[in-house]
This record gives sequence, C-alpha cells and structure tokens, in this order.
Amino acid sequence: MEAREVVPLETNEKIAEFRPGDTVKVSVWIREGDRRRLQSFQGVVIRRRAGGPSASFTVRRVASGIGVERSFLVYSPNVESVEVVRRGIVRRAKLYYLRGLSGRAARIKERTQTGKR
Repeated sequence: MEAREVVPLETNEKIAEFRPGDTVKVSVWIREGDRRRLQSFQGVVIRRRAGGPSASFTVRRVASGIGVERSFLVYSPNVESVEVVRRGIVRRAKLYYLRGLSGRAARIKERTQTGKR
C-alpha cells in the first residue's frame, strides 16, 4: 500500500507550473506564537523532486552575500502560492553547480514565450 492510495492529493491552483532554472516567488505561512502571517521567498529553483505526496522543490537565493536554500513540499498546506517571476534556459534537471558560482557567473538566461531563447 502506498501513501497516495491512503491520502488523496489535492493540488493547489495557486501553484504555477515551473521548472528548474525558473525564478519563483513562494508565499509560505509562518506561525509565530499564536499569529500566522505570509512570508515570501524569491529565488531560483535548483531542484524539483517528483514522487507523489513527497514531491518537493528547492529554491536558492543570495541574501547579504550568503547563499540561502530552502526546500518546500509541493502538497503542503503551508505553501500558499508559487508565482513564476521569470523563466530560465537550463539544460540540466539539478542545478547544484550554482552553489559554487557567484555574481554574473550565476546568472541564467531568460526563456521567452516565442521560442526556446
């Protein structure tokens, strides 16, 4: 028996279709004591894991010169929305090489709607 048979997956309509290399803005519910608030995290998707209920993605950004990575579960109720800011052209599924790059070397070309580039 698998987890997807026990618990039906409910997709969130506010999660846009995205791929590795895309810059996304993820809105997440944060609990501080008895209050809840939305916090956004914007960065480049460096990994997307499939796998039914445990599907996840990792977003990386540079804050104050330090690389920060955060992983999110796709089907988590804490993820309010995922908005695609810009789409990127990459040729790999996992962009772990971005961890060793900085500045202009870490930039990803933008993918336009008309064609591949």
